[in-house]
Amino acid sequence: MSWAEPILHVDMDSFFVEVERLAAPELIGRPVAVGGAGPRGVIASASYEARSYGARSAQPTAIARRLCPKLIVVPADHRRYAEVSEQVFAIFRSVTPLVEGLSLDEAFLDTSGLRLHHVSPVEVGESLRATIRSELGLPASVGVASVKFIAKLASEAAKPDGIRHVPADEQLEFLHALPASAMWGVGPATLAALARLGVETIGDIATLPESSLVNAVGPSAGRHLHDLAKGRDDREVVPDISAKSISVEETFEVDLVGSEVVQTALLAHAQRLSGRLRRAGLRGRTITLKVRYPDFSTLTRSHTAATAVDGSRQLFHIAVDLLSGLGEPMCAVRLLGLGASALEPADGPRQLDIDDNAAWDDVESAIAGVRERFGESAVRPARLIGSEERQMPDHEP
Repeated sequence: MSWAEPILHVDMDSFFVEVERLAAPELIGRPVAVGGAGPRGVIASASYEARSYGARSAQPTAIARRLCPKLIVVPADHRRYAEVSEQVFAIFRSVTPLVEGLSLDEAFLDTSGLRLHHVSPVEVGESLRATIRSELGLPASVGVASVKFIAKLASEAAKPDGIRHVPADEQLEFLHALPASAMWGVGPATLAALARLGVETIGDIATLPESSLVNAVGPSAGRHLHDLAKGRDDREVVPDISAKSISVEETFEVDLVGSEVVQTALLAHAQRLSGRLRRAGLRGRTITLKVRYPDFSTLTRSHTAATAVDGSRQLFHIAVDLLSGLGEPMCAVRLLGLGASALEPADGPRQLDIDDNAAWDDVESAIAGVRERFGESAVRPARLIGSEERQMPDHEP
């Protein structure tokens, strides 16, 4: 059975400020803003401590300082924010290829394809928040709902650093209690026009005839507001077709020890990565292995193939070759990641490699179809059966 609320809206909390705090932990807990410090400076991002005084983004810095005399203003480092944003979106795409970015720090995710692998979309959202926190040290808020519009409102209600699930049968109750200004497309002029109709909440909009809204704000905006106030939003999550990579990674509760154990985990990663590539209709030409050790040192190695690949067998063989090329004895492994970049449409022309085997490709396609219908555990390599229950070798901490 499909999930009733498969849409996630993920919004990083005070993104610019939190990135600055990674480099300067002494800023944690203090009122901080990123922006221009001069007389004509403008705030780009404000911490929640600063917001409690009335400071906010797009506000002149001089006004923010008057509202919050102890405000610490940090100059913006947009190159750094872009770099961290790429890491955030890589985590998004490690969960699902259906990611629609809205800005550097927010995106919609469609989790419909994960219903056979997770208990609920709320579990997906919680796992995503935990991964972003553990891997990047950043807070994120998540809204879970049946449509994009309500998911975005839910993430706003979840701030800071929380998750809000709006069940489909409760979405109108949630929606109609919000102020009209919360609606997409309601700026000062539209809000003033609605106020002349006696509108204060989204519930007030829902009670108005569509014709009244059309007369007040115009045909397009009137119909738009009428549909949203009824909870209707048929827009799908449209993934960025220029997405740079799709990857999977996992931080293990117990460190992996020994090449056999690590290769078994790599095989599981290859299976998951293959599934995500095939669901997205993509192949990857460049395959990247990421290994993190208990001391948090991290190594990455990449291989660019002559032809793009999407099969788990090919991905696994490349990964094992990259693993053997690390040039270090296999010690304990804390995190293991496998990714594909230089992506190409799977239905495009494909140059055959000398090692290609059409029979294997047919087998993998059939297996992918079974997994899509019955779940990842329906068909698995024998090497993975029971691997989760095997006792990991003891090792020194």
